[in-house]
Amino acid sequence: MTSETPLILLYNPKVAKSGYHRLPHSLLQLGTLLEGRYPYEIIDGNLDQERDRAGEIIDRVRHENIRYLGVTIMPGPQLQRAVPDIKRIKAACPDLTVIVGGYFPTNHPNTCATDPAIDYVVLSAGEDTLPALLDALEQRADPRTVAGLAFARDGQVIHTPPRPPHHPNELPWYPYHKVPVARYINRTHLGTRTLSHHSSFGCPFFCNFCAVVNLAEGKWLPESAERLGELTQYFVDNWQINALEFHDNNFFTSEKRVAAYAEDLLRRGLKVAWWGEGRIDTMLKYSDRTWELMRDAGLKMVFMGAESADDETLKKMNKGGTLTADKTLALAARARRYDIVPEFSFILGNPPDPHKDIERGIEFIRKVKEINPAVEIIMYRYDPVPLAGEMWLAAEASGFSFPQTLDEWADPKWVRVQLRRSADTPWFKDNDRELMRNFETVLNAYYPTTTDRRLRSPLWRPILKALSGWRYNLRFYRWPRELEAVQKRIRYQRPETSGF
Repeated sequence: MTSETPLILLYNPKVAKSGYHRLPHSLLQLGTLLEGRYPYEIIDGNLDQERDRAGEIIDRVRHENIRYLGVTIMPGPQLQRAVPDIKRIKAACPDLTVIVGGYFPTNHPNTCATDPAIDYVVLSAGEDTLPALLDALEQRADPRTVAGLAFARDGQVIHTPPRPPHHPNELPWYPYHKVPVARYINRTHLGTRTLSHHSSFGCPFFCNFCAVVNLAEGKWLPESAERLGELTQYFVDNWQINALEFHDNNFFTSEKRVAAYAEDLLRRGLKVAWWGEGRIDTMLKYSDRTWELMRDAGLKMVFMGAESADDETLKKMNKGGTLTADKTLALAARARRYDIVPEFSFILGNPPDPHKDIERGIEFIRKVKEINPAVEIIMYRYDPVPLAGEMWLAAEASGFSFPQTLDEWADPKWVRVQLRRSADTPWFKDNDRELMRNFETVLNAYYPTTTDRRLRSPLWRPILKALSGWRYNLRFYRWPRELEAVQKRIRYQRPETSGF
């Protein structure tokens, strides 16, 4: 940490569960171009979660020359915590300039800009926009000259021209000296010393249920394989990591980059397990040689959006590319050949007939498990994202609408919507919710996740399979009370609620 008094505090409100921390990538990326230009400090609310971070910020603003607060906001639990913190800080320090950015402000700029506690909204990537805004404010220039902003003036929301994102290869490395990196090393299913990295900006696709679309607008800008290899070596040398999570929106977009990275890891002799997010139709095109390289270089799991068992629904989702249900099955089979575990996410309960969609999805998931029992399944309920398309129009027609204020967005009801776990969407009936919940219970008992470190005893998995077998084989999912009781006792992993 620098001893220089910061001009701006960069705040990451609490989002992670206690005891499991990920590096604050968005704030570290902001730091790449703030470094040496403006004194700043990163405050991560996920560390020491019992601390009153808002109170600490208020105290520091009152006693130090801190003039700006930058807050990154993801939808869901972080939004729920960020809103009261921002309002409390602004009420206590009205002269403090509050700047917000991230997925939620980019998708809902007017809602943020019109809240009295917020002065400026940074849209999309902010590593260039934030220092440019600080330049303008420090020089008392008109913020209308700064691209990539939204802010309120005289009852109107002003949007300045969009700013293209900076290519990651042209940015300095993250300023890791600004955070206690050792505290972000976790024990995971990948390894005992797992760290995370974000190696690219955006995604080239336009899925209409994805919050990344408005942020990326079809752009995908990756760090080079060479730079990734150097970074991995740096992590190993300095923090002795043995596993790495890539939190890119689409790490596997380029087969050439992935293959080159795998070759680099093998050339360096690095024994590092790794994980990332990709697309089924993209990875299905990879050559056998690339799959071999990925396996030999330590790739253990890939998260992919299967989304639906119905090709027409996939089209409505605007998945792009060439994804079909048959390709999902083909990818499950191919990954099994290379002992790489796919994580498939499904969005079930899609309009216009949610019940039929769930039943079709359940049968398809069973088929996936027959092909590759190691496939991890994550099921979400359909909840809308404000992007044009048939599904959004169907949601609107049913009476659905988004909140109009930050306070409404921070309500627990809307947090559940953002997590795709809402019980309040008008097209989703009680029997639909019950069917999904009960099937999840039976599935997770019959096929416990391969990554669950809590099922260490060789007895638990056969016991769970024996208890759930008759239900699974007879397709009798109702009232699985005995399995719910066992889950409370063992607390084995449920990917749809606890992740991996």
